[in-house]
Amino acid sequence: MKIDEIKNLSQDELEEKVEKLKKELMHFRFQAKTGKLEKQTVIKNTRRDIARILTVMSEKKIKGEK
Repeated sequence: MKIDEIKNLSQDELEEKVEKLKKELMHFRFQAKTGKLEKQTVIKNTRRDIARILTVMSEKKIKGEK
């Protein structure tokens, strides 16, 4: 997910996206432990997407945007 795409989302959409990604991350971790995960990089990329979204949410909070 690109940072420009994230910045165009509203606060509610960002919160929904974070929750969805956290659930996916849990699912990926479970697959990794059971040996069914084909690409290990999806965990890394999902964590980075979550971090990007949380950063944008913090920036918007500081600016006072909704």
